[in-house]
Amino acid sequence: MTFSRHLKIAPSILSADFANFGQEIEAVEAQGADWVHVDVMDGHFVPNLTFGPPAVAAFRKHVKTVMDVHLMIAPVDPYIEAFAEAGADIITAHVEAGPHIHRTLQAIRASGKKAGVALNPGTPAQAVAHVLDLTDLVCVMTVNPGFGGQSFIDMTQKVRDLRAMIGDRPVHIEIDGGVTPQTAPLVARAGADVLVAGSAVFKGGSVSNPAVYGDNMRAIRAAVGAVSGHDIV
Repeated sequence: MTFSRHLKIAPSILSADFANFGQEIEAVEAQGADWVHVDVMDGHFVPNLTFGPPAVAAFRKHVKTVMDVHLMIAPVDPYIEAFAEAGADIITAHVEAGPHIHRTLQAIRASGKKAGVALNPGTPAQAVAHVLDLTDLVCVMTVNPGFGGQSFIDMTQKVRDLRAMIGDRPVHIEIDGGVTPQTAPLVARAGADVLVAGSAVFKGGSVSNPAVYGDNMRAIRAAVGAVSGHDIV
């Protein structure tokens, strides 16, 4: 992965057709997805159950871009190695999921993967101030984690604060939750460069009609470019 602040769209396969994950991943990539976002939930840290390491390993066979694995689980440290071996390119852990986020990020990097840290809506930007040098990505939750399809919570000031804290470090700011053509420009203007979008990408399309996925992603990019002047290459 070469670092770039160009806008990236990372469709969340939580909104894909569960019976056709491989084809869905290939379809969204063919239609212009930059990354593929995989939401891992444990029914404990968040109120939902999704994918374990075997499922992520199965997805990996279809992902040609970047597999962005978001661990919404606690404890997280015992599972880092398994998700690394499953083929994640980026592993993101929540600062709220355990007492030692510094150690967690060290473990992710030691596994050979890019390290991300996620912040729930109620967690301030300052919570990651002392781990930015161990971090490749900060994920700002713009919904309370656990379910797809929720409404956007405005975290633009938090994004601005993070952008100032990051400075010239090669650290991505990712937005996860409620991303649409209406909300995407707000966070892009504030400094975000990775947009996780689930229903906003997959709505109306299917593996037999994948052009809709491309239309949906182009609508997000166009909205960002028109309103914010963000580099949408």
